[in-house]
Amino acid sequence: MCEVCCKQKGSDGECWRALVQIRQRTIHKKTLFYLEQIILKHNMHKDPMTIKEMEGGINFYYQAKNNARKMVDFLMAMIPCQYKTSQELVSHDIQSNIFNYKYTFFVEITRICKDEVVCLPVSVSRYLNHMSQVAICTRISDNIHLMDPITLKIGQLNAGQYFRDAFDAICHQKQLREFMVMNIEPIYNQDKQYGSYSHKHQLADVWVLPLNSLGTDDQENEIHTRTHLGNIIQCGDYVLGFDVAHAVVNNQVFDKIKQGQLPDIVLVKKIYPEKVKRNKGRNFRLKHLRKNSAAETVTDDGNDGDYNDFLEDLEEDPELRKNINLYKREQKPQWMADAEEVLAPKVGLEELLDDLVLDVADTDQDGNMMTDDAENAGS
Repeated sequence: MCEVCCKQKGSDGECWRALVQIRQRTIHKKTLFYLEQIILKHNMHKDPMTIKEMEGGINFYYQAKNNARKMVDFLMAMIPCQYKTSQELVSHDIQSNIFNYKYTFFVEITRICKDEVVCLPVSVSRYLNHMSQVAICTRISDNIHLMDPITLKIGQLNAGQYFRDAFDAICHQKQLREFMVMNIEPIYNQDKQYGSYSHKHQLADVWVLPLNSLGTDDQENEIHTRTHLGNIIQCGDYVLGFDVAHAVVNNQVFDKIKQGQLPDIVLVKKIYPEKVKRNKGRNFRLKHLRKNSAAETVTDDGNDGDYNDFLEDLEEDPELRKNINLYKREQKPQWMADAEEVLAPKVGLEELLDDLVLDVADTDQDGNMMTDDAENAGS
């Protein structure tokens, strides 16, 4: 094979003209699962000739540059991200002055994900009406939605504002610690200053105890904090929180904050018991892209846990479900009927879509549907 043919085919063995590389530098894949669903909802998976799952993201291969550019514009409108372009000369005709290029679009998604505790730089805190520097990311859409759990002050950052003064999470969801709620007192008369405040949450004083302290001598040492979960938690509930007082954080901005301005604990979300039954008893399923995995670079450790966490976010957040198509499960096994007794948020039947009955070969091991269009693209 000549040098020109080798460049046209590429190191991956595919004859493509444009490549969109989507990457996110984080420890879980929840944002990538969300991105997969909005791509399916808007039929953006029909143009690529091949879709490959890579370490930390997905590659989309196209035969035309315009289709790749269309995907990049779609990503910029749907999620906070930035992109860079590059081109490689494949061949050229000196007589007619025609050049043949291969184009690559590198799309970087913001490193901040839902239910993560972040430490805002001083400039970003001032822009968000002097929001506390320790905040929670409540949602990722076309903007990054942030909230101060101590005052309920909220703010948003678009992609340009984030990457202009980027910051990282100081605590991921997998690093959160479990606590039990021992006492709670809602706060109804809050002194609100300038800025926007959340009306979906209720501020409350809460006393919690780490689960590993139950039944020990430290059981009477309850920890007090203020939380935004006052409308959904009660005494005896379990919550996930960031133990600020005992955490070792490697962040220069966080180190500059005075100790007296930091809370002892930042509660992030409520957790529900019987997680195994909840994961098995869902009344909906999702479609997935059929991707060709690069076995030498992809590690599947923890993917099932990330996917179940993503499904739990769908059940608990109606705003997140608006951009995703959820499909009914036609058959209802016996274990699903037993799982319906779990006291946890569920998706109503009015939000589910009917779909054609698929063969067993068209579903994965979890019963989720694989798209035919993606199957043809990946073949």
